[in-house]
Amino acid sequence: MDICCETASEELDKTKRLLHFPWKSRLHKFIHSPSRNIMPRQSVDEAKQWGQSLEKLLNHKCGQAAFRVFLKSEFCEENLEFWLACEEFKSITSPEKLACKATGIFEEFIQSDSPMEVNVDHYTRDTIAQSLHQPTPSCFDSAQRKVCSLMENDAYPRFIQSDYYKDLCAGGRGLGKHRRV
Repeated sequence: MDICCETASEELDKTKRLLHFPWKSRLHKFIHSPSRNIMPRQSVDEAKQWGQSLEKLLNHKCGQAAFRVFLKSEFCEENLEFWLACEEFKSITSPEKLACKATGIFEEFIQSDSPMEVNVDHYTRDTIAQSLHQPTPSCFDSAQRKVCSLMENDAYPRFIQSDYYKDLCAGGRGLGKHRRV
């Protein structure tokens, strides 16, 4: 087995063990996670640009980080994580690494009852499963478009209307202030 696949398998096992903790323990761990509370620096002007479109938000590292914090607060960060994994996947050129990463993405986000299962229809799930025999950089495109549409029509509007985003635009809780959110 490839080292990449072993690492993905170990990560999956670790996630499955974490999911067996009672939800209060998982919530406590999430709230007190140090990495959750430190954000990269961004300007008020940059934050305001994120309100123009989901694409502008996702094309900016600080925008992704702010959106991730918001999604985690609503316990629905799997869509962003899947979208980011797909973007990374498209840049892989080695067929061996592509196959390993495809399997990892499928097991983490697409497979039924996966740790961070995204909402895709049965047909899309089956098509991706069949493509795992010889994955291409575009094998997750259909699912990624569906998840992106879901974020654009659901989570993104809630983010733009949230007090968190309004504070970022007002210069209140700046991402660069390294404070708890």
